[in-house]
Amino acid sequence: MEDKNINSRIDALENKIDLILEYVNQQRLSATVVEDLTGDLAIIGKDFYDTAVEELDKRQVEIDPEEVTDLLISFARNIKHFKVLMNTLEMAFDLMDEIGPMANEAIIDFTKQLAIFEQKGYFAFFKDIFPIIDNIIAGLTPKDMKDLADNIMVIINTVKDMTQPEMLKSIDNAVKVYGSLETENIPSYSLWRFLREINSPEMKKAMGFGLTFLKNMSKNIENQN
Repeated sequence: MEDKNINSRIDALENKIDLILEYVNQQRLSATVVEDLTGDLAIIGKDFYDTAVEELDKRQVEIDPEEVTDLLISFARNIKHFKVLMNTLEMAFDLMDEIGPMANEAIIDFTKQLAIFEQKGYFAFFKDIFPIIDNIIAGLTPKDMKDLADNIMVIINTVKDMTQPEMLKSIDNAVKVYGSLETENIPSYSLWRFLREINSPEMKKAMGFGLTFLKNMSKNIENQN
């Protein structure tokens, strides 16, 4: 029984020794890797230093070691600020990545809308309307422009009243009647025929309309005065 316990302890001890040897071997390999990496970095650093010195010498640039030291101290002193700056730049780039597709889509939609306006002739219309504006400006004197500015609200209200459905219908009827008249073959009326026509229902209605219009016009003028 004691022999078995001793053998078990020996086996456990051997396992521990194996683990220790494996750990030592790994440490040795790690140290070898670090030494190789340090050697490579030293070679790279030396090459970089030699190249930098050569380039600076070609460009006749002199570096003051004290200024380099001050720069490194300033960098170390403001490392928190640089970190904040880097975080801000990172967020800005992330935002650009998110906004980029939306901006591209908006540009594409805007380009399509411009193409639609071009097909409908909007640009040609604006191109042709500029000469009209030039002629209007050239034909108006400064006094005319001042009078236009003083009475612009009256003009707007007049146009607004003229665009009412009843007014447009009346103007349309008047234009149609005038267009149907034969201005070159207007019949002549004698006094007797004129008096006879006055008694017709149409003329009575027309005279009633004219008198009502004149009376309302007079009342409107009195109210404005």
